[in-house]
Amino acid sequence: MRDTSKRIKRLLREQAALAHEEELRRALLPLAAAFEEWKAGDLSSGELGVRIHEFHQGPSRQLFSKYNNGPLDAVVAYAIVSGILDASQVPDELLEHLGIAIAFYKKEEPGS
Repeated sequence: MRDTSKRIKRLLREQAALAHEEELRRALLPLAAAFEEWKAGDLSSGELGVRIHEFHQGPSRQLFSKYNNGPLDAVVAYAIVSGILDASQVPDELLEHLGIAIAFYKKEEPGS
């Protein structure tokens, strides 16, 4: 992002935040189901605690690292290609900026 305009940097941050929120929401769905099982009495508090711990040590940490330590260009481009972000909702100027990265991830898709 060395020669990237402030506007593009801001758009990248905004889109990365949206992608992070969506990936985190998806990753939390099994944990939400576990809470429902626990509320219904079908899952012990101990097992729920284990699942919470596993979520924190696994998906939660991975997503935090991905969105806080990785290059935002790559993260956002991947989110667009993989459907985490809807490309039609991404500003055109950002899509243009990410063109090479998006093309790279499209090429890497199975069946491409």
